[in-house]
Amino acid sequence: MSGLLGAAEIREIAERLDVRPTKKLGQNFVVDANTCRRIVKAADLTDQDVALEIGPGLGSLTLAMLEVAKSVVAIEIDNRLAGELSNTAVRHGFDANKLTVITQDAMNIETLPIDPTVLIANLPYNVSVPVLLRFLEKFPTLTGGVVMVQSEVADRLIAKPGSKVYGSPSVKANWWADLTSAGSVGRSIFWPVPNVDSSLVKFIRHKAVGDEPLRKKTFAIIDAAFAQRRKMLRAALSDLCGGSAAASELITAAGIDPTVRGEALELTDFIKIAITLSK
Repeated sequence: MSGLLGAAEIREIAERLDVRPTKKLGQNFVVDANTCRRIVKAADLTDQDVALEIGPGLGSLTLAMLEVAKSVVAIEIDNRLAGELSNTAVRHGFDANKLTVITQDAMNIETLPIDPTVLIANLPYNVSVPVLLRFLEKFPTLTGGVVMVQSEVADRLIAKPGSKVYGSPSVKANWWADLTSAGSVGRSIFWPVPNVDSSLVKFIRHKAVGDEPLRKKTFAIIDAAFAQRRKMLRAALSDLCGGSAAASELITAAGIDPTVRGEALELTDFIKIAITLSK
């Protein structure tokens, strides 16, 4: 047998493994082969790439990646799903040596046996932003990728300053990469069918905008600025700077109006404030 998984086979594997998709793990399995190939194509995956997948589940997207990539590293927290993944790949005519399965929580991963170059994942809705930010931070060999997330999360990730949904995820992700929309996907491609819409976010890594100490200072300022969205910047940063007057002086010294709100600022503005605070 070759090709990708279909809906009937996905249900058969789940039944055999006694797997019932759970909300706790954000499990909504993709049952549409065309969507899997579309995601892989959107990620610009080539036969020179080491593809990284987080939460492969029953393997729909994994097989689509194996069709193209040099090799695939899949991180799966569920023992039963992780144990079956290689068997599924072999049944569909793929070389098991091209697939490395790691049974671990993605949020605890510090190192990988192979340096990944492209991230492709149907991310669990409840942890999609922290997982994406963590992997951008920990694995600089990732040059780009596509993640499927809840549409609301996608909107936040690609939002620009001034937008109602612009917030800390938008700014933080920009530290490492440029993010754009890669389209939406219908609810019917999932099993079980979720009660939310999903979208694809594409990212392309750019040159680092600063070192790790500066990143940590900048992220602390971003967190403070968006903790209470309605506050002016001088009030939002007062705790960090030792009072509103000190914050106002610092923000002005960075060349920024202290009466603006965090959602009006770009990443470069937050970096200016962090550098001024460091001085």
